[in-house]
Amino acid sequence: MLNKKKRSTPEVDSSSMADIAFLLLIFFLVTTTIASDKGIMMQLPPEAPPEPVDIKKKNIFKVLVNSSDLLLVEEQPMKIEDVKEECKKFLTNNGKDPKSSDSPQKAITSIKTDRGTTYAVYIEVLDEIKKAYHEVRAEHVGITLQDYLTLDKDDKDGADYEKYQKAKKAYPMQISEAKPSGK
Repeated sequence: MLNKKKRSTPEVDSSSMADIAFLLLIFFLVTTTIASDKGIMMQLPPEAPPEPVDIKKKNIFKVLVNSSDLLLVEEQPMKIEDVKEECKKFLTNNGKDPKSSDSPQKAITSIKTDRGTTYAVYIEVLDEIKKAYHEVRAEHVGITLQDYLTLDKDDKDGADYEKYQKAKKAYPMQISEAKPSGK
């Protein structure tokens, strides 16, 4: 029998592994972009308070959301699904009902929440109100809601821009968001 010598297994020098890991970490930190949330696109009021404007109470469509996420619309309990239709009635009243808005240009939708109102319900109510505005605007220019939402608002020479401006002028989106009440 042949005498076999035990061979020692070669070892990998691991002293540079920490350096390589550190360099890879730096590389990924430098080259990675962090996605930022865009949030809700809303125009904030100016810093200086505007001059007080005399607004008739009948021209304000009041939506109150309490801390239990229950709605009170025009002093009547209501489900979120019904807010859009009530808002559309208010916007298109044109003085027919003496207790409702005089005209779409004078109509203001006011949303007031409580400190305990959940963010999801607030967004859902705001979406329903915006849907009401978009639907009456689309009806005003004689197109479907889907066509209205896809209008090219940036091409100032196109027919889409004219339709959008006509709808916007007829039904200006005037939404007032009051400070939340409660503790």
